[in-house]
Amino acid sequence: MDIFLLCVFLPLVTVAWGQYSDYYYGPYNYGDNDEWVNVYRQGFNFQCPHGQVIVAVRSVFSKKEGSDRLWNYACMPASQSLGEPTECWWEEINRAGTEWYQTCSNNGLVAGFQSQYFPSVLDREWQFYCCRYSRRCPYSCWLTTEYPGHYREDMDMMMYTYDYYIRGATTTFSAVHRDRQWKFIVCRMTDYDCPFQNV
Repeated sequence: MDIFLLCVFLPLVTVAWGQYSDYYYGPYNYGDNDEWVNVYRQGFNFQCPHGQVIVAVRSVFSKKEGSDRLWNYACMPASQSLGEPTECWWEEINRAGTEWYQTCSNNGLVAGFQSQYFPSVLDREWQFYCCRYSRRCPYSCWLTTEYPGHYREDMDMMMYTYDYYIRGATTTFSAVHRDRQWKFIVCRMTDYDCPFQNV
């Protein structure tokens, strides 16, 4: 009898494991040889491949290099339940030397970053590259802890849970340390189209 039950339930367990085995993100691929997407004091433009979103952010600070940071990002495909992106765009610029809060408009998800360094303020301006998936809506949103934990420290933010997505960020800028701390805005997305838009 036990062998019969094993033969009946083993295929079901195998199918369920295949569907949900990627519930947690695996190791991140930051690109070739973990290279940075920028050099100090230079602008950069990073976009995930089509249908992928940002799931990890890595950065190191250098006071010697103009109080600037090197940056790297990891992407993963969005859940199949979201389908293909219906449109992508660059959000408005967040100015250097100021604090700001921004989410992707039109229910978009963060799929890239663009940044330009300004030596006059020893800081960067930022833009999010956002992609919308049909008319899916965010819910169950929250703010991460601060990254880095202290100004001038290395930063390594990773999304550990599948089906949670970065929709934006809020940052504080220290005029003393000439560095930023980030809190990322993380949300789940509905599996159905919504009759309204979040801005």
